[in-house]
Amino acid sequence: MDLIKEINKLKKEKNAIILTHCYQNVEIDEVSDFVGDSLYLSKMASNTNADIIVFAGVYFMAQSAKLLSPNKKVLLPEMNSGCAMADMIDVENLKLFKEKNPNIPVVCYINSTAEIKANCDICCTSSNAIDVVKSLNAPKVLFVPDTYLGKYVQTKLNNVEVITFNGFCPTHLRIRVDEISNARKNYPNAPILIHPECHHDVVKLADFVGSTKEIMEFAKKSDKKQFIIATEKGVVDRLNRDSKNLGWGKEFILIDENIICPSMKMNSLEKIYDTLLNEKNEITIADDVLLSAQKCIKKMLDLNV
Repeated sequence: MDLIKEINKLKKEKNAIILTHCYQNVEIDEVSDFVGDSLYLSKMASNTNADIIVFAGVYFMAQSAKLLSPNKKVLLPEMNSGCAMADMIDVENLKLFKEKNPNIPVVCYINSTAEIKANCDICCTSSNAIDVVKSLNAPKVLFVPDTYLGKYVQTKLNNVEVITFNGFCPTHLRIRVDEISNARKNYPNAPILIHPECHHDVVKLADFVGSTKEIMEFAKKSDKKQFIIATEKGVVDRLNRDSKNLGWGKEFILIDENIICPSMKMNSLEKIYDTLLNEKNEITIADDVLLSAQKCIKKMLDLNV
């Protein structure tokens, strides 16, 4: 069976679209309507006229699509594709964190569950976190769940104290200072592009720090021909594919071949086909959670940053 052909046929029959995060297996792009980072896919989810959204990503991303399109059927090909960072905080821990730091607005990274979003003031992504924190005009801000992104934001703002929850991305924390130093020696002319979820000491060594989309845009626009990429492998796979297909003549080198998010790689063309064919693995969110979490994520989108 030609899975790509059959999936595209089902999409037309069911008025469905497929949103794909760029940490996914690269072959999924062949059936995808939109491929990008969390912010881009959040916007696409809110704008679509499709009846069904299949989200090739992880659980919190599919939840975010449901928050923005509550009347649409949102399906997740692999229900076990969670996020280790998102799982590091629950509502009870969030409440304790807020009680310890009362009367301070709470920013939650989009890498969080709907239940967490429902108990925060505003959402952010790695590409707009600085602007979101600035928009609050507050001397102190709580930031959950990623301490590394929160503290990175702190370095960019002189008049705001960012108090962070102690969550982190295990995949990005595998990237070590010695790997960056070795890459600098081995590829002296290659800019090193690093995601802000990495450890502070790693981020300090970057030529460019940015979200998934920002890293890809920087690499596309740069006149350099070789790059070291310090984020998930899916980004490098897509950049090298596009360089080959579009004639960029550029080489993208993953800082470490083990920088792979296992949850992101759980989805496949076979699972997408089965999920769309049978319309299974539907995302549901309790009404009270949905309404509060909607406000959190829509405040971010309303900023248009």
